[in-house]
Amino acid sequence: MGTAGAINPRELLAAAIEAATEAGALLRTGCGHATVVERKEGHHNLVTDYDRQAEELILNRLRQHFPGSHIWAEESGRSSTEAADALWWLVDPLDGTVNFAHGLPVFCTSIAAVYRGDLLCGVIYQPMVGELFTAVRGEGAWLNGHRLRVSNTESLQEAMLVTGFPYNVAENPGNCIDHFVRFLRLGIPIRRLGSAALDLAYVAAGRFDGFWEIALNPWDVAAGILMVQEAGGQVTHYDGSPYRLHPRASIVASNGKLHAQMLAVLQG
Repeated sequence: MGTAGAINPRELLAAAIEAATEAGALLRTGCGHATVVERKEGHHNLVTDYDRQAEELILNRLRQHFPGSHIWAEESGRSSTEAADALWWLVDPLDGTVNFAHGLPVFCTSIAAVYRGDLLCGVIYQPMVGELFTAVRGEGAWLNGHRLRVSNTESLQEAMLVTGFPYNVAENPGNCIDHFVRFLRLGIPIRRLGSAALDLAYVAAGRFDGFWEIALNPWDVAAGILMVQEAGGQVTHYDGSPYRLHPRASIVASNGKLHAQMLAVLQG
């Protein structure tokens, strides 16, 4: 893993906060009023006019502050495939599009900065309730200026978990339905919010004890991963290996105390 060199993570964070909050203000006005402009592969995999407007706003702001940086965003893809050593922004302008399109106020904007493989900072902004989650590598995770810590729950029997499903859930990719049933049979509360970025932010905040999901992309999870880690939690793939950002990857995030128990259920 590389180091940030001359790059100042706090300057990155300030730019990400500016972009996320401006995009959030736009999304707040559009909740429930969006026009679906595209249906991507999978059932209910929607893109709205606000997804694209918010992404354009974010990318313009980030490039204004860091003109030499590269972008990997949900709607516009990657700006380069030959710049692994450069500064990268991983951007999901609207995580929770289906909720947003139906007027359900559970969605967010997620932005993370990565340099030479290191996650340097992350921002997740929930505009409907004004919650700004931030994290800087080595400096902790925060919600509206208050330090975040993961929960202290030690047993799955006492836990509350959250998960999500891919848009092709009917095909049961990665046995995702079976995994859900295994956790459900433990008799514990399981939630499904429809936004992986918020799921991770809420694990960092101790609202959930753990999260798992199959086939997520880097822009879905990058900011949230850093938040969970900086709040004292643990993030891996289903096989227990350290998390690496790559397309369609499995993820398990927890307070750390429950991690082995969650992996045992997923691997059972």
